[in-house]
Amino acid sequence: MRNPHEVLVKPIVTEKSSGMMAEGKYTFKVDKTANKIEIKHAVESIFKVDVTDVKTMNMPGKLKRQGKTQGMTSEWKKAIVTLKSGQTLPIFDE
Repeated sequence: MRNPHEVLVKPIVTEKSSGMMAEGKYTFKVDKTANKIEIKHAVESIFKVDVTDVKTMNMPGKLKRQGKTQGMTSEWKKAIVTLKSGQTLPIFDE
């Protein structure tokens, strides 16, 4: 079993993800090789909450240019974690 802190890279806080927090859905950038079961166990062990659903998506890299030079940003994986109703993550509370 992998270390939970290696699975979850960082939380994603955007306007869209902040709106989903009211529904009990939290968004994280996760390790590219992590699967849904590892993500669920990582969130449950770090934050001591009950996870009901995990949705994952691979985000493609984007083409970036600076003058004549162009390159690609890194690909990454995003996970949307749904918690049991009535539970919240303390890291997102204001």
